[in-house]
Amino acid sequence: MCGICGIIGLKDKEISEKSISLMNTALAYRGPDDEGSFIDNNIALGHRRLSIIDLSKNGHQPMFSADGRFVIIYNGELYNYKSLRLELQRSKHEDTSSQAYPFQTQTDTEVILAAYQRWGIDCLKYFNGMFVFAIWDKQKEELFIARDRLGIKPLYYWQGDNKFVFASEIRALLKSNLVPKKLDKNAVYDYVAFQTVHAPSTIIENVKMLLPGHYLLLKKNKIGIPIQHKYWSLNDVAIQSPNKPYEQVCKDVKDLFFASVEKRLISDVPFGAFLSGGIDSSLVVAAMSQLMREKVSTFSVTFNESEFSEAPYAAQIAKRYNTEHHEIKLSLKQFLDKLPEAMSALDHPSGDGMNSYIVSEATKKAGITMALSGLGSDELFAGYPLFKRLYRLEKLKWISGFPFISLPFKVMDMVKPSPASAKLIEMSMLPNWNLENTYPLTRRNMTKGEAYQVYALEGISNRVLTFNSKHEILSKISVAELGNYLPDILLRDTDQMSMAHALEVRVPFLDHTLVEYVLGLPDEVKYPHTPKKLLTDSMKGLLPENIIHRKKMGFTFPWSDWMKNDLKAFCEENINSLSEREYFNKNNLQSLWKGFIKGKAQSPYYKIWHLVVLENWIKENKIDA
Repeated sequence: MCGICGIIGLKDKEISEKSISLMNTALAYRGPDDEGSFIDNNIALGHRRLSIIDLSKNGHQPMFSADGRFVIIYNGELYNYKSLRLELQRSKHEDTSSQAYPFQTQTDTEVILAAYQRWGIDCLKYFNGMFVFAIWDKQKEELFIARDRLGIKPLYYWQGDNKFVFASEIRALLKSNLVPKKLDKNAVYDYVAFQTVHAPSTIIENVKMLLPGHYLLLKKNKIGIPIQHKYWSLNDVAIQSPNKPYEQVCKDVKDLFFASVEKRLISDVPFGAFLSGGIDSSLVVAAMSQLMREKVSTFSVTFNESEFSEAPYAAQIAKRYNTEHHEIKLSLKQFLDKLPEAMSALDHPSGDGMNSYIVSEATKKAGITMALSGLGSDELFAGYPLFKRLYRLEKLKWISGFPFISLPFKVMDMVKPSPASAKLIEMSMLPNWNLENTYPLTRRNMTKGEAYQVYALEGISNRVLTFNSKHEILSKISVAELGNYLPDILLRDTDQMSMAHALEVRVPFLDHTLVEYVLGLPDEVKYPHTPKKLLTDSMKGLLPENIIHRKKMGFTFPWSDWMKNDLKAFCEENINSLSEREYFNKNNLQSLWKGFIKGKAQSPYYKIWHLVVLENWIKENKIDA
């Protein structure tokens, strides 16, 4: 896992070299093991390396193809690189594009180079992994940039003044001295409403994010406005046969999951797994234990305060699978003390992510460079309550639009106002209860009305949802979750917070072959009558019943208490500062804060904390706002 950066279209080599050096320095913590750059006419590439596979100097990047024509910088892991390498070592035809490739290293980086040299853009069809890479073709003077199917690894870019600048992180772009540090005021609405900015937009004006399953192709002298080309999409996933027996479906899911975990065990550095004691992380550990000869190293961050600790569940799984278990105990005060440090690590403002920073730091300090995570299971196997809610609304959409349907919700809001009643009113007034309308409301941090009360400009979310009409309801919800909430919040937070400690995180539930299979299944085999029923039925015997049916905890901390006490001065300072900015309604924002301090139900902490983070991020990164 690494950090990459580059510039195309800048003619001054001296400026290019300086800008690449600045960006590489900004990415140093992502890749502490090595640094490299390539500067040529109108092209500059930079790389910071975190060595995971082939730890020798042969893995240095930028890396050149055997004939010297192609140059690559790469961030990620290609899990099927060994089988692809064998394929590329064979010559199929007499034409030069299919000649056996003369490999010089044991890296997956060189496999990507060889695959691109043989198959061109079609190489993406062969890759199984998490990646962002850029390949410069010296002969065509063309730059090819691609991102993995599910968006596990990020890439940001800016285009202006006939220049194109890209990097693994926004802050690296800003450090280049080529990209204006200007806030995108339209994107701020998205952030206020959803506590994130939906890709391809970001919080910085004209800085875009390459979408999952997309690539860019740029000519040196014809940069123009970059066009993102799709090579894979969740909506394009085919439908499975509806007549397959349930037992066979369960066997298929188990086989695909175990194959996914096995692929992700390839590493030349010490590795382990996050273990919370929930269904997802426990299944990852169970599979690792059956696939590995040596003990699995497991890591749990637990808390002295029992109401916040999942330690007993994690310990139960660790004992069952005889893992080398590391229980890292913290107090809530220690967590609180880490917050400033975690907030400084944010590459893009987020209302979440602090937890990932703490877990990643503890795991890295225990000597681990790579860890497996259960991330993605909830989105794929209907693990959130919203799956049932949206499923029922879709079934009841025929009554939407009826006169007076919002009346009982308005009465409820008058008697006992709350964020839930406000959402119900907004939902009842939707013209149609189809997923295109109901899903965004479910994932809102504030209703439209609430967002417009604090946001002074006319704002609208840039995310437009479309669904494959052949997919059933649960698959459509999964597509929305896997394509929005997961990459725009969870994966982005996981990447920036884990890489802040040079820790690579692998996510076996997001293997695209497993995702494609589950998305293609009918609702009747996936409906969560019990927690993630299809998943747990597929893995029968691997988990104790109390783990399957225990209440989902996650990291739930006393944020409200902290914000009214330990963090009160910090929060108040940032809310007051943010309220002075032209795109916020000063009186309404400060009223929201005062309502929170007084304990009003309509002003919960989560409607405010992400705004505190936003203002802190703007000031810390000296953004023109």
